[in-house]
Amino acid sequence: MPATLLDGKSVAEQIRNDLSDRIKASHRKLGRPPGLAIVLVGDDPASEVYVRNKLRTAEESGMSVSLTRLPGSTPLAKVIATVEALNHDANVHGILVQSPLPKALGDAAEQQVFDTISPAKDVDGFSPVSAGFLAQNRPGFVPCTPAGVIEMLDRCGIAVEGRRAVVIGRSEIVGKPMALLLLRRNATVTICHSRTRDLPGVCREADILVAAIGRPGFVTRDFVKAGAVVIDVGINRVTDPAAAKRLFANEPRRLALFEKNGSALVGDVHPEVVDVAGQLTPVPGGVGPLTIAMLMANTVRAAELAAAAS
Repeated sequence: MPATLLDGKSVAEQIRNDLSDRIKASHRKLGRPPGLAIVLVGDDPASEVYVRNKLRTAEESGMSVSLTRLPGSTPLAKVIATVEALNHDANVHGILVQSPLPKALGDAAEQQVFDTISPAKDVDGFSPVSAGFLAQNRPGFVPCTPAGVIEMLDRCGIAVEGRRAVVIGRSEIVGKPMALLLLRRNATVTICHSRTRDLPGVCREADILVAAIGRPGFVTRDFVKAGAVVIDVGINRVTDPAAAKRLFANEPRRLALFEKNGSALVGDVHPEVVDVAGQLTPVPGGVGPLTIAMLMANTVRAAELAAAAS
């Protein structure tokens, strides 16, 4: 029997509905709605899509949202100065600098910019303060994608405690915080990466398998224990016809759409895994909507903390 698909759009809508009264209450107490400021540097096409979706969702939720666009040639000092100005803007409760930054800014640019964001406005959860709070199991802002995965597991009634969880990927944005959140829920957690020996064998031990590596279709059925919960965090645009044929060999409809459009969005999990897993997040429509919903939740929480401190 094919896996049950976990509907991220539906769960994200539930989260946004739950935020509605909190947004109104914050507006009444502060005299203005929760405010999110987004900084976009350069013209990366994927970033343009992500930012557009975040702006639309924030506006539809009744929040105040602003976008600061900076050209890709902007010096790092100017980007940092922009963030510092937002740190001191009382109308802004959350700051998001869209990743990735242009490579011309240097390898260390993103971390320098994230370090500049006030911990009280770090709604992406990327600052060292937020990371430290998460590691110590203290209240703080958690990166939105792993936080969204936990929300999905909770709202779909998927038990975590006592189960074996495997996370493929050790990034600061998804892999590491995902592992910490699963550990917080009393799972037994293994983090896998490019140096892991017998990666498929380790993954087959998982009751809950999270793939977050950015490689289209990397996780095949050989990685998955029958009936496992598989969370696909990857969002990859495939344009190579040979890759599309490999991924969609048993899905003529998706292959036809690829041939029509010249590209397709796929996750890190191969479509064939649907025949092995018990529950699976689709791409698109799985984890992606949850990331934006949790950004809204973090921004509302930042506004509530600001209201409590005023």
